[in-house]
Amino acid sequence: MANVIEVDHVTKTFKVHSEKVNSLKAAIVARGRNRYEEFYALRDVSFEVREGEMFGVIGHNGSGKSTLLKCMAGILQPNAGEVRVHQRMSALLELGAGFHPELSGRDNVFLNAAILGMPRREIAKRFDEIVEFSGLQAFIGSPVKTYSSGMYVRLAFAVAINVDPNLLIIDEILAVGDVTFQQRCLEKFVEFRNEGRTIILVTHAMNTVKEMCDRAVWLTHGVITGEGDPSDLVDEYTETMLGGNVRADDGSIRRGSGEIQITSVELFVNGDTEPVKRFRTGDDVTVRLHYRAQQPVSRPVFGITIEQLGGATVTTPTTRDAGLLPDAIEGDGTIEIALRKVPMLPGTYDLHTSITDFNLSHVYDHLQMALRFDVMTGKPYEMGGVVTLHPSWHLA
Repeated sequence: MANVIEVDHVTKTFKVHSEKVNSLKAAIVARGRNRYEEFYALRDVSFEVREGEMFGVIGHNGSGKSTLLKCMAGILQPNAGEVRVHQRMSALLELGAGFHPELSGRDNVFLNAAILGMPRREIAKRFDEIVEFSGLQAFIGSPVKTYSSGMYVRLAFAVAINVDPNLLIIDEILAVGDVTFQQRCLEKFVEFRNEGRTIILVTHAMNTVKEMCDRAVWLTHGVITGEGDPSDLVDEYTETMLGGNVRADDGSIRRGSGEIQITSVELFVNGDTEPVKRFRTGDDVTVRLHYRAQQPVSRPVFGITIEQLGGATVTTPTTRDAGLLPDAIEGDGTIEIALRKVPMLPGTYDLHTSITDFNLSHVYDHLQMALRFDVMTGKPYEMGGVVTLHPSWHLA
């Protein structure tokens, strides 16, 4: 898969003056004695974003996220290193920067879209779609100086996403607008991703990163602290921000008599051979349980429980439900649960495992939090709730 953008050893510094000069006379008298320190906003940052990815950038306030995005968008030039962009880009960093407060919303749509490179004929063709997305039909003829900040940003966002970019860079857009507008934005991102476009997203909404991004980087004081799976990065980042230690790989709690135990749990998606910790709504998923029996165990019942993080139980299937009842088990082995077109909606989930006797009364092994995984947005595009019922809508 080709790289869309390459950040190659980028360093960006700013001068922070230690003495404030309030007049021309003072500046002449100082004659270079006005001292400053060099502040490193970014230091030797390198990564690539591949075509069709939704790529997240996380980090605390002041970590260099916005500076990085401005370097990628060409607004700032690095002091060292370079950024190489290989596709047409639209950067949603300072929404509405080209808006004129005295002009109407209608006039500003044409003005801003032209600044972003869209021909007037194309703007006219998409005008109704832009206004409908913004939800500002009743105000489109009013000067934008009369708009609230939320209305201003909604119109600017509606214009920016209709420039038809192959690469979209977004800085904290999901923090604006009401819930309905944020949902509309998420659906648009899903649509872009399914069309094979590339999205780079900076946000403090950690669930959005886990549910929608394919990869991510974590910045700390201008330096990359981690890169890779968004689920792992967000968990580590969150616990670090809370002042705790990084959660160990084996954070589970075990109980039971121990004659047979689950030794590990893996998830596989759509027939792939590499285990994962995240998949999309609608994927085919296989749960593989590895077990070890220290002695023969008669008619054991294997079960799993999937729970929404801090919420409802989604499902609790067992081998007894399916009529899979071996006479006895001994030694090492695996058991697989095939889940077709998983209907779970985006979120974080915990998987617990159990092994009991046939009557479910004696517990050989119960592994609480055997695996934590994330479900990302897939098909259908629903976001609320725990599962989709695959609704079919008809307007009579």
